[in-house]
Amino acid sequence: MTVCWTPSSKQIAAAQMTAFAQQASQLSGQALQKYSDLHDWSINEREAFWGLVWERAPIIAAERGDIVLVDGDKMPGAKWFPQARLNFAENLLRHADDREALVFRGEDRVKQRYTRRALYGAVAKLAAALRGFGVGPGDRVAAYMPNLPETIIAMLAATSLGAIWSSCSPDFGVNGVVDRFKQIEPKILIAADGVFYNGKSFDNVDKIDAIRHKIPTIEQTILVPYTKNAEQLTVGEGLHLWPDMLAQQSETSVDFAQLPFDHPLYILFSSGTTGIPKCIVHGAGGTLLQHMKEHQLHSDIRAGDRVFYFTTCGWMMWNWLVSALASEAVVMLYDGSPFYPDGNVLWDYAAAEKITLFGTSAKYIDALQKAALSPGTTHELSAQRCICSTGSPLSPASYDYVYEHIKADVNLASISGGTDIVSCFALGNPVLPVHKGELQCRGLGLAVEVFDDQGQCAGSEKGELVCTKPFPSMPVGFWNDPSGEKYFDAYFGRFDNIWCHGDYVRLTERGGLVIYGRSDAVLNPGGVRIGTAEIYRQVEQLDEVMESIVIAQQYKEDVRLVLFVILRDAVSLDDALVDKIKGQIRANTSPRHVPEIILQVSDIPRTKSGKIVELAVRDVVHGIEIKNVEALANPRALQEFTDRAELKL
Repeated sequence: MTVCWTPSSKQIAAAQMTAFAQQASQLSGQALQKYSDLHDWSINEREAFWGLVWERAPIIAAERGDIVLVDGDKMPGAKWFPQARLNFAENLLRHADDREALVFRGEDRVKQRYTRRALYGAVAKLAAALRGFGVGPGDRVAAYMPNLPETIIAMLAATSLGAIWSSCSPDFGVNGVVDRFKQIEPKILIAADGVFYNGKSFDNVDKIDAIRHKIPTIEQTILVPYTKNAEQLTVGEGLHLWPDMLAQQSETSVDFAQLPFDHPLYILFSSGTTGIPKCIVHGAGGTLLQHMKEHQLHSDIRAGDRVFYFTTCGWMMWNWLVSALASEAVVMLYDGSPFYPDGNVLWDYAAAEKITLFGTSAKYIDALQKAALSPGTTHELSAQRCICSTGSPLSPASYDYVYEHIKADVNLASISGGTDIVSCFALGNPVLPVHKGELQCRGLGLAVEVFDDQGQCAGSEKGELVCTKPFPSMPVGFWNDPSGEKYFDAYFGRFDNIWCHGDYVRLTERGGLVIYGRSDAVLNPGGVRIGTAEIYRQVEQLDEVMESIVIAQQYKEDVRLVLFVILRDAVSLDDALVDKIKGQIRANTSPRHVPEIILQVSDIPRTKSGKIVELAVRDVVHGIEIKNVEALANPRALQEFTDRAELKL
């Protein structure tokens, strides 16, 4: 595969990964000069590895203890740092000085900045207010918030007390929020009065009232003025204004609750497109340790770096982004449309603020390419060292686009993991080359392998992404799953004592990873397994095609592939274009990959975090009712796939 970028000897020497490898070599007595050697050591000597990560990060804790791992051969069941006592928020709020902590832009309407001292002070006041409401360890604080500084302040205030944080973005409707929050019975709701999107303001006050009344456990609601002034908002019993709450508090310091390593920190939700969302509980210590490892070693984030990820508060990349405060980086926030007033808005932000790590989705990069934008030509991006992409596999064409039209000397890190581990299984590496279409490496400390259907190592063949040894950021469990049965079935039911993630992948000879899509969406015509991303990579290279989605329809005791395409304006799907699409797929994959039917649509259903939902389309085509359309960002798109005459059997 084509090498897109190779770090210089100077870049390699300066990387934190290199310094860590030297420390690991001294600790182990081995010459861990290659990344593959370092990775092998990190999974074979997990106690030494994670202990070194702890010390180097460093993790702030009241106590670490001598024991790193108990029952390290059990999955689930392993216990990390069982003697440790720490607080997640304390680690993010270290050094309350006058350096910047947060920078925020809300489209072209709002700009804000917080120093680390100001952030700490705001957290101290809100924590005091929450304590006054009786919030303590284990209570749930839920947020229905845009990606604002106040969202981070609220999370840090809640977790400083040992409360459990959970959030949904404002693009969720009332039922979607209730489906999630009602399961976890929050004591406190924090919500913004509205949002700005695409230059318009949208009021959420009525939605907030409906949520409050549908979830009886909510005792107090804190309303954050965003689209309105505080004077325009009314309060009542159990409803308080954010500015008033802070003004009433005189507290200037935070009393951080020191709690066990696996004390619940976050409740994240599965997409919920196939049923009521699962409530995935993540522990404070594992989340913190894993994020600091990924930030400092795999992303080379340092104190003073300016770290941006385009995300909402309903996607785990928000949790990942916020943790950069623990590495003393400046967290760069943006809320609203990434194409308002035009496609340059995020690059205007990146150039003006000298962003060093720019994170986004694969679909955003593809949209830039389709719009023929060239940010590297129009913007000064010399500060940028890393571009991260996730949400779906990054196509080889997008690698070419980034290096030709954004920046030639940048580490393009396609990363993959997800809500299940609130982090990554495979990701970037500042000391390794970037190969087109390939994730650079498996994460340190993660025993990632590829299994065939029989549970054997697949070698260089495609198969299931698995993790064969426990790791600290595994979920504590699922909420309302006292026996652990749902948790076990989700990840460990297929292979004994093995985490099965649900991605269809291939491990390359270089130790990188190629992702072909979700295992449950894999196509299987004639018994040949085909990852959906293999088809998207070919189809979306064509200028006429903006986006696509492919499913397998049951047909004559087998399946037939059906491809749906969104085309450019003024382009229609005629026989010539159908032949061109099929020819592109046949020439670059195999005849088995060629869809039997190609149909045009104007929209494709996707989750709130932007992932296309093949399973929902497949169900609609087969006449199966989608019970949880609230989980979709654009549920009306499903209508284009319903009762298509071309698909009648």
